[in-house]
Amino acid sequence: MNEVLLRSLTPNVLGILVRRGADFAAAEDAVQDALVEAVRVWPTDPPRDPKGWLITVAWRRFLDASRADAARRRREDLVDEEPAPGPAPAADDTLQLYFLCAHPSLTPSSAVALTLRAVGGLTTRQIAQAYLVPEATMAQRISRAKRTVSGVRLDRPGDVATVLRVLYLVFNEGYSGDIDLAAEAIRLTRQLAAAIDHPEVAGLLALMLLHHARRAARTASDGSLVPLAEQDRGRWDTGLIAQGVEILQAALARDRLGEFQAQAAIAALHADAPRAEETDWVQIVEWYDELVRLTDNPIVRLNRAVAVGEADGPRAGLAALAVLDDSLPRYTAVAAYLHERDGDPVTAARLYAEAARKAPDLAERDHLTRRAARLNTHQRR
Repeated sequence: MNEVLLRSLTPNVLGILVRRGADFAAAEDAVQDALVEAVRVWPTDPPRDPKGWLITVAWRRFLDASRADAARRRREDLVDEEPAPGPAPAADDTLQLYFLCAHPSLTPSSAVALTLRAVGGLTTRQIAQAYLVPEATMAQRISRAKRTVSGVRLDRPGDVATVLRVLYLVFNEGYSGDIDLAAEAIRLTRQLAAAIDHPEVAGLLALMLLHHARRAARTASDGSLVPLAEQDRGRWDTGLIAQGVEILQAALARDRLGEFQAQAAIAALHADAPRAEETDWVQIVEWYDELVRLTDNPIVRLNRAVAVGEADGPRAGLAALAVLDDSLPRYTAVAAYLHERDGDPVTAARLYAEAARKAPDLAERDHLTRRAARLNTHQRR
């Protein structure tokens, strides 16, 4: 297959999709899907008209994505801005679609990626960022998953663990990303908790409620990020916190600890502190130790380094950070914070500026840039 030909055709195909009415980001996703399909098909079945083939496939991908996005938005319109307490609303087909996409013929990671793209409405780029892989790698994974399920009967739903992972990632993207999906994720998790008696389902619901309770305080009036330690705790939703804590306590009492319960326990300890200075960081480190044991996740280890820095001092936090891969997302921002706590503003300012250049979104980039500027200003005085 001629990769030079593919690269030369890409801008032309992209322009045609945009002229047909596709917005640029959606057109990019569709063309990328078409390129992945071309890499798979062309070596054994080269088209007579490569450009026409790419346009046709890309346009079909765009229409499929547009229909999925429209369906998701119709579901979101049914959800109130804040999740309502009490029993789950009448079931719709969304949760069933989550289970069907988590098909036994797929690996858990492929099932999660497919569901996030087909049902959750996330872009390939957002999913790749959540999985810490290149966008092209995730595009190939999603395409393989689509091919795998295209020829099988979707009458054997997937397992609860995979669906929980999808709901967790959808909530995270809705909580901090470009698309507001947090309330929808909470609604579906309430449905799942009402249907399945499982401590990890309860743990995930508790985690979502405890994080969602802080939502109003996470940004200032100008849209800038407000770190947890600086948030106005009077703006936290005490009703959601009480619900989350109650659900978590019932789940922990069953003595079947899982990662979502452990994460919820950390969130509950933050919610329990009247002031940031009163946070029980020693207990939080202990819960992170449990999370490391359960998941061995590098991001968990990164967050644990921050907690160690709060509990045992910044030097201890930097020591915990030093054993981790410095290419991890937000590694540099954590290093900057710990150096600032350790009384090294020069290093902290340099690292904040470096972290800002790597930030995944504008709000975080602005926040880190302001931290660097503040330290540089203090140094000049």
